[in-house]
Amino acid sequence: MTRITIEQAAQYVGQRVVIPGWLYNLRKSGKIAFPILRDGTGIMQCVAVKSQLPEELFETIKDLTQESSIIVTGTVRAEPRAPGGYELDVENLEVVQRVPESDPYPITPKEHGIDFLLDHRHLWLRSRRQHAILRVRHEVVRAIRDYFDSHGFTLLDTPIFTPAACEGTTTLFEVNYFDDEKVYLTQSGQLYNEATAMAFGKVYTFGPTFRAERSKTRRHLTEFWMVEPEMAYATLEDVKQVAEELILHVVGRVLANRRRELETLGRNLEKLEAIQAPFPRISYDQAVEILKKKGSEIQWGGDFGGADETLLSEEFDRPVMVDRYPTAVKAFYMQPDPERPEVALGVDVLAPEGYGEIIGGGQRIHDLDLLLQRIREHNLPEEAFSWYIDLRKYGSVPHGGFGMGVERCVAWLCGLDHVRETIPFPRMLYRTRP
Repeated sequence: MTRITIEQAAQYVGQRVVIPGWLYNLRKSGKIAFPILRDGTGIMQCVAVKSQLPEELFETIKDLTQESSIIVTGTVRAEPRAPGGYELDVENLEVVQRVPESDPYPITPKEHGIDFLLDHRHLWLRSRRQHAILRVRHEVVRAIRDYFDSHGFTLLDTPIFTPAACEGTTTLFEVNYFDDEKVYLTQSGQLYNEATAMAFGKVYTFGPTFRAERSKTRRHLTEFWMVEPEMAYATLEDVKQVAEELILHVVGRVLANRRRELETLGRNLEKLEAIQAPFPRISYDQAVEILKKKGSEIQWGGDFGGADETLLSEEFDRPVMVDRYPTAVKAFYMQPDPERPEVALGVDVLAPEGYGEIIGGGQRIHDLDLLLQRIREHNLPEEAFSWYIDLRKYGSVPHGGFGMGVERCVAWLCGLDHVRETIPFPRMLYRTRP
């Protein structure tokens, strides 16, 4: 007999199959039991009719406990009213492990507080909502890789242990290395990306990054995943173009392949379908004026906080690109605008619906003397950046790139209130377990 997954049920209508999985829930109605089976690819209602089964088997099914592991044999039947559109008429059911009634599954079909659910995150992952979110995340990751792999970028991994900061020392996790050497968990792969871009032209790195920000906002994790492309012979406008293309590609893929998951989450699909090119492009100066008119107390020269980003994004039905922030609020490596040195050739992409920055990047300093000046102005250890400085000595060219946080992107696409649900095991200010 053919063993299938729930996701494959449409291909086996009318056929006898075997599906291994777990009991998600159980409904009983007299002489019929409805075990709800989950297997990691979906959820399917099974129908067990007492008159069609041995009495002992029917009693076993009726007494199943939540999250018991089971292997179900039966015939697939189309049923538009059922979850997923198919049901399984049960012929046999093997219990692999029955969860004891004396120690029942802790996450029952009722409301639980967020702290309780996060304490049981290893089990909470089995719920329909979490399953849908993480399937969307998987699609986002696939779409990101596919975009870069099909546009001439080479994936090159960068170090997790780094000898110096990329964007300031206040948000670094310090680690004791060998022989009392201090190293840090990476904030970004960008500096190393600049080296690989000078060797390969167009590159990207994709992996975990770490920020020791003592922040408890809905947009922050201490450990998150970021994709970072970098391009030689690239300007700010090139960076904007790639950022726009990437977002459009990701949104399109999620809408095409994860519509069912988005519907499970109650996501307003019309808002995602409105994400079309071109994205609006405004300057920092224009953004400040918009914010002042909306009641913000922002003054020129200040960086935008989460509330400012939310106010700004409310003006648009698609991501908005804000460029040329004050040089003083940007990282040391950001190229100043030659025509207006007080602003940098950088860009932030703010997601609509109040989700804030999902991409930050821009053009990098390619002039040796200016880079040395900025390193000194930021009181950074020049020796730690000796290899980075070499890139401006040997074949320096205008170049640029950006970083996109996967979790913020997923939170926006799924319409979530907090990024903590966008990664299997979130790390936050006061949470490192499970």
